[in-house]
Amino acid sequence: MPERIESAELRAALLRMRRTTGLAVVFGGLLHDGRRLRIAELNGALTPALRGLAITAGSGLGGKCLALSRPCAVVDYPSARHITHEYDGPVSAEGLRSVIAVPVVVRRKVRGVLYGALRDALPLGDRVFDAAVSAARDVEQALAVRDEVRDLLTGSGSGLGVGPGPGPGAESGSGSGVGSGEVPSPSWEEVRQAHGELRELAPRITDPELRARLLAVCGRLETASAGPERPPGVSLTPRELDVLGAVASGATNAAAAQRLGLRPETVKGYLRSVMRKLGAHTRLEAVVAARRAGLLP
Repeated sequence: MPERIESAELRAALLRMRRTTGLAVVFGGLLHDGRRLRIAELNGALTPALRGLAITAGSGLGGKCLALSRPCAVVDYPSARHITHEYDGPVSAEGLRSVIAVPVVVRRKVRGVLYGALRDALPLGDRVFDAAVSAARDVEQALAVRDEVRDLLTGSGSGLGVGPGPGPGAESGSGSGVGSGEVPSPSWEEVRQAHGELRELAPRITDPELRARLLAVCGRLETASAGPERPPGVSLTPRELDVLGAVASGATNAAAAQRLGLRPETVKGYLRSVMRKLGAHTRLEAVVAARRAGLLP
């Protein structure tokens, strides 16, 4: 399941990269053993020469990218002096000359490499570079979300490491009876921060299955402390929850709009709707009412 989701995100990012730049070929892969990358996704290739190619750190252009954790490019791959040439055979079979390689970095670790190439020895301009970096960032976001979901789902025996016992505002380990060898539950501020970040990332996920899992985790966080105070019939739309979660983290309307890709006027409209549903008169009252009702962690 995880590898299939990762492949879908990688494939979508490469396709966007090719459409944006007009590059003849785009390809890439992710590291699954922490050391070696295998080319798994290609778009525009005329031969199977690159598929399945294993790239090691320091070898070739991609290996240099892996080792340095930064984008690398050559104008003419066969004659490039600043890379090693272990992969000249497959590269020549595909007829590639000008190539760029961009790392996918999550939590300061390189998790993969995206490549783009032309079959002519031409300089790759800023537009190509920016599009390649943007595509890598899309994959990074997807992997970060998947990691966060995995951590939340496997964090403790309860599935989230969060239960209704401490309640909002309780400090981790305070009076909880955490004994020797036990891992203390995260504080509610950490839970709230994670919830807000996950809700902000969810709309950017292209894979519907992963997005649904992510939103399900958000729902579990929202109801983890739910008590009997939920007003009957009160529910907030996903976007209203996104806006309220951003506001709860301390964001201004402008900052919330930037995070969520909305206009400030749209954020204000969502907040008015939220306050009306919750019977609140201020943003703070809305956040407090939503937490009491179990609509926010």
